[in-house]
Amino acid sequence: MTKPTSSAPSQRMLRVGEQVRIAITQVLQRGDVRDPLIETAVISVSEVRMSPDLKVATAYVTPLGQKDHTAVIEALNKHARYLRGRVSPMIRQLKYMPELRFRDDTSFDNYAKIDALLRSPEVARDLGHDDGSDNDNDNDNNNNNDGEN
Repeated sequence: MTKPTSSAPSQRMLRVGEQVRIAITQVLQRGDVRDPLIETAVISVSEVRMSPDLKVATAYVTPLGQKDHTAVIEALNKHARYLRGRVSPMIRQLKYMPELRFRDDTSFDNYAKIDALLRSPEVARDLGHDDGSDNDNDNDNNNNNDGEN
């Protein structure tokens, strides 16, 4: 009987992904890669997603303080084999060191859009932060609770 497939990552995929993320971060912090784009950029590795067979690691990175992320992502992908060799000694429990791929992390942009939406006047009005009606209801509920105890 076959196991049903799930789109959620397994516990092992998550654990190995976090170990690879830490190892990539350490290599980038040490400045082992001799590339002017990578040396001058502050790179945040926010997540590493592993393939189900643990042979491919996709690292989602954000070059902080730079408008054009594509040049840094291309430089990281160009040096992916070298980075794989530098990361390999840090992760000894794997039979095969995964191939590294780098992608631009757009989650920070998504967070900024959501934050801007939540701070918009329309949402504040819908949530009722401008009027004091919510505070009056809270006080009435507190008085009712005091009588019950």
